[in-house]
Amino acid sequence: MERTAEVQRLLTCRTYGHNLFLMIFCTRQRRFYYIGLVVLGSLNFFAAVRPSFGGEGPYFVTYNQNVEEPGSLEIGINAVQGKPRGDGNSFVGSWIEFEYGTRAWWTTEFYLDGQWTRNESTAFTGFRLENRFRLFQGNHFINPLLYVEYENLNAADKTLMEIVGFDSQNDSAVPNQIARREHDHEIETRLILGSDFKSWNLSGNFVAEKNLSNYPWEFGYTVGISRSFVPTVPLGAGIEFYGGLGDWNRFTLRDTSQYLGPSLACKTAHGTKFRVSAAFGLTPQSHGLLLRLGVSHEISHIDRRIRSLF
Repeated sequence: MERTAEVQRLLTCRTYGHNLFLMIFCTRQRRFYYIGLVVLGSLNFFAAVRPSFGGEGPYFVTYNQNVEEPGSLEIGINAVQGKPRGDGNSFVGSWIEFEYGTRAWWTTEFYLDGQWTRNESTAFTGFRLENRFRLFQGNHFINPLLYVEYENLNAADKTLMEIVGFDSQNDSAVPNQIARREHDHEIETRLILGSDFKSWNLSGNFVAEKNLSNYPWEFGYTVGISRSFVPTVPLGAGIEFYGGLGDWNRFTLRDTSQYLGPSLACKTAHGTKFRVSAAFGLTPQSHGLLLRLGVSHEISHIDRRIRSLF
């Protein structure tokens, strides 16, 4: 009888967490409130799953040295909720990602971006194509990767996946009907450095982004520190520091956005990962608070499954 009650409790917790996640994308009012509920619901769900923390870590903005397993596909959906200071409208930026392990040293990822802004509209903002390359085989004390991404987005994009140059919370206050008219074609590069020590991970990214029109290179950085609690606790915890570093004409921390973001992550026994984060703005140019949520699922060796069909 006790075992039946425990199973029912776990199923109720899992259904509750999934329904809360759907509220972010289906409800057009009180979104800030719902994301707060999602964080609490996710924490309850973490307590019910099997202690299995994935090696990808809890980061949202920082990349570590890990790449996708060759032939495997990971599908994820993510959201960030924020509000410009002052009279700006709150928004939810979302993106769907498809990450495929092309080789043991090469991962390809495709993104579809969109956003919703209160009192304005919902908009599809474009796509991104990303590639990450490990420069050396095996694991070393420091593992370097090269990251190259092409972005075809309009200025209404609010995913805030990277903070470069003099990006400001004022950019998010531009109305959608105006921002959507500006289309950007950009190349983003990163030097990724990652290192594992026992259950700890330390990763850092130097970011350089170039609008293919007549704009200077813009720079940024991210630093992430995380720890996985395996097998005693089914959680991984981390913290990220990230922000802009000015541009080619003015390399500086002054007048830039800077963030500090603690995060939690969990991976179930079936390969589904959950991540939550709250990033706090540290400068007047930053958003006051960014709440992030990510859910993804890995399909192992999808290449073999497709070949078996033929």
